[in-house]
Amino acid sequence: MTAPRRILLIATRRIGDVLLATPLIRSLRRAWPDARLDVLVFDGTQGILANNPDIDRIITVPERPRQGKHLSLLAKLWRRYDLALSALPGDRPTLYAWLAGKRRVGLLVPAANQAWKRRLLDAWTPFDNDTTHTVRMYLALADLLGIERHNEVVLAWSAAQADRVAMLLRSVGPYAVLHVYPKFAYKTWHRSGWAELARWLENRGTRTVLTGSSAPDELAYVADLLPDLPAGTINLAGRLDFGEVACLLAGARIYVGPDTAVTHIAAAAGVPTVALFGPSNPVKWGPWPQGFAGSGNPYSLKGTQRAGNVVLMQGEGECVPCFQEGCHRHVNSLSDCLQQLSPDRVIAAAHELLEEKQP
Repeated sequence: MTAPRRILLIATRRIGDVLLATPLIRSLRRAWPDARLDVLVFDGTQGILANNPDIDRIITVPERPRQGKHLSLLAKLWRRYDLALSALPGDRPTLYAWLAGKRRVGLLVPAANQAWKRRLLDAWTPFDNDTTHTVRMYLALADLLGIERHNEVVLAWSAAQADRVAMLLRSVGPYAVLHVYPKFAYKTWHRSGWAELARWLENRGTRTVLTGSSAPDELAYVADLLPDLPAGTINLAGRLDFGEVACLLAGARIYVGPDTAVTHIAAAAGVPTVALFGPSNPVKWGPWPQGFAGSGNPYSLKGTQRAGNVVLMQGEGECVPCFQEGCHRHVNSLSDCLQQLSPDRVIAAAHELLEEKQP
């Protein structure tokens, strides 16, 4: 195809999804280094792409936009790009691609009721939500365009962000980062496990640093847990943006966290990572290890497993992973597989990774 001068990638989903689209963004940038490359994301997720050297502009749209502002955005997008890519099979991203691009490609579910979307795209590839990792699924669009895949999940931060992290960690020696609170309760590990893990790290001469968002429920959870952790624990929940989190993680000895965006950042940063997985599908959502270049998925469906710098630790039980939102099937319910995951197992995995890191 003729080299496009203006490209739009549409990735309107959650923060983790947007981060995992960065290998596709890099593939586009390397294929067409002189093109203008813009990315359209939901408002509130753009921070994960800030300072990304492959992107010229980040455009945001509210998840539930008001009609007037939405129509104004659509008018500005109309046929503005030579190439528009929808990284998601939903109605809105497909429509955005049709509106914005003179040439349109995307992911679609190969079902009869999706035929109308196929008429909006010049080319499409089947979307697989179960047996293909999200990074590989996005990169299927690179194959569709006939460009080389680049598998790197891209992180970036500014000098000012690095300086702020250094200031917050002044006089702190070796440290581990724990992310104790996922957005949804069904991905939560138990508090006693975090406390025992932090005490074990402290006994090894490693300070615990906590990360978290500024959401009130998350700040309250971390504050409630803090008295059970060693006195030297540093609480940075709600105090860092995504670039600062990435910089913080790049200097950590180890990271432990649940199925959340920060765990994806840790894996991409190359820090030894223990990812705690319960009902989630590790084939689709396992943290992409730094430098992973295999032709298949990093993880299989069942069992605790190692891929590069990541140990993906799965809760026990024949039902795991169930792909459900907790044992009571809603986001605020807990998952027995994670509630029964013993600290000894997590500590053993952390010990193995730390021993490898020793000089």
